[in-house]
Amino acid sequence: MNSFSILMPRGGASLIALWLAACLGWASPAQAGGGPENLFLVVNSHSQNSLTLANHYVRMRRIPPGNVCYLDWDGSLYGTDIETFRRKLLAPALQSITERGLSNQIDYLVYSCDFPTGIDFAGDLPAGEHGNQTPTGSITGLTYFFQLALNRLPLYVGLTANHYMRPSDTKPGVAPSHGFRSWYGWGPNGELLESGGSRYLLSTILAVTNGRGNTPPEALAYLRRAAEADGSAPKGTIFYLENSDVRSTTRAPKFDAAVADLKQLGIAAEILDGVVPLRKKDVAGAMLGSATVPWQDSRSKILPGAIVENFTSFGGVFAKDAGQTPLTDFLRYGAAGSSGTVAEPYAIPNKFPAPAIQVHYARGCSLAEAFYQSVWGPYQLLIVGDPLCRPWATIPAVTVAGVERGAIVKGQIELQPAAQFPAGHRADHFELFVNGMRIDRCDAGGKLKLDTTEVADGYSELRVVAIEAGPIETQGEVILSIVVNNLGLTIEATASAERVIAGAPFSIAVKAPNAASVALYQQSQLVGTIAGDSGELAIDTAKLGEGPVVFRAVGRSGGAPPGRVLSRPIYVEIEANGK
Repeated sequence: MNSFSILMPRGGASLIALWLAACLGWASPAQAGGGPENLFLVVNSHSQNSLTLANHYVRMRRIPPGNVCYLDWDGSLYGTDIETFRRKLLAPALQSITERGLSNQIDYLVYSCDFPTGIDFAGDLPAGEHGNQTPTGSITGLTYFFQLALNRLPLYVGLTANHYMRPSDTKPGVAPSHGFRSWYGWGPNGELLESGGSRYLLSTILAVTNGRGNTPPEALAYLRRAAEADGSAPKGTIFYLENSDVRSTTRAPKFDAAVADLKQLGIAAEILDGVVPLRKKDVAGAMLGSATVPWQDSRSKILPGAIVENFTSFGGVFAKDAGQTPLTDFLRYGAAGSSGTVAEPYAIPNKFPAPAIQVHYARGCSLAEAFYQSVWGPYQLLIVGDPLCRPWATIPAVTVAGVERGAIVKGQIELQPAAQFPAGHRADHFELFVNGMRIDRCDAGGKLKLDTTEVADGYSELRVVAIEAGPIETQGEVILSIVVNNLGLTIEATASAERVIAGAPFSIAVKAPNAASVALYQQSQLVGTIAGDSGELAIDTAKLGEGPVVFRAVGRSGGAPPGRVLSRPIYVEIEANGK
């Protein structure tokens, strides 16, 4: 039994679950990874910004269509209560993961934008027992603590509640880094347990576009820079700013150890006096501590992939009159990720990332892994940016023998994967994903097996992922398409245009000889159905957001035996209406 289904009531199968069932006939084995196949993206179907951002992020990061979930949030973007959060956001997202058979491969539960950033959890506390703290958590912090939040266990407010945090050991310097998997159980001292322990889901929100947030173009710019930064090993400097403000002095005692560890990794790091790095053209990361950080006046340049964050009370509060520098300022100037608290946290270091965050990141962890390994109590911390960004990761080049790109296949096939890592690194194992779902794994030197009779006829996407040996478990992948032909079923789907103005007429025509019906999907959303084997569907582009949109058609055969057939992806660019 997986870690989600034991917490979620069983419901009827969703439309996307039916689509996945049409593609594959098996369940996912209990393994995991740390790439696009392991990220579940939640999109607000009520928001054009959320739809548009998701369209672009899915293309940038090659997120499988079954890993995208659309929820309709029309409430406040500044906050909601814990019960509404559970009922309308957290529970439906987890239920979708369970229904789609993805529970054991999803490590990241990520929100696009235009969701409530603050969650009032007073309803989870005994009356009058929140003391002096403000009973408000962040959407990302409470999603990370999904098991506690779902079961109304306010242990998430503990200042040492996060057992994935890498605690300082008896040796000087930063504790060893470790990759994250949602099925890993963690002990109170950060130890990985054979059974039991605390389980989490890495969570960020890609952008905040309301109030003091970023504009959609700004968000797309920093997300694009983050995706392009992977494996780039930036030639820059990580800066720690020291001053007399309690926002700085609270973390300053651990600056020296972090700087020493970064230098051992061959990465430049400096401790500077002041509020902001001045006239530095190579900011590969920064840890700040001041109520106001005038980055726009610093004449400093943030390099792609950098984590830049600030210890202050209202960095995650986006009301226009909030005061203090919002985290979105650092994203505006090019950071890949930043964070801030959504309510008054007081000068409690356990609520903010430790200086070690930059060390975990520099060792090759993803942005989300680096954040959550460095903060004991993240329940009030809103983390914004690209969770998959990994500038210092040792990403392998993956190849596969046994099938050619675009090959027509049938019956049983075997794949021989291989990976070329940088010197000193090697693959531990490989995983095979078909249409976004993991179906096999093998050790290095082994073979991956695929029974294509359990896959629908027509177009399918294969992903072969290499997982690095070692605690961080860096992965790389190769993606290729095949055409399955076991039943002789075919399908064609064509768009009336490749580029469409939002709101303009647009349609997709489908032909699937001998099909009883055809369903058309945009990512995981059912767009419409056709009775019979051919027809044309009008598409309401106003409901899709802007940017690159992908459609797929699924035909259902009425013959004996019945079968399914999948079309090739249909790519359409939705352009802004100039009105």
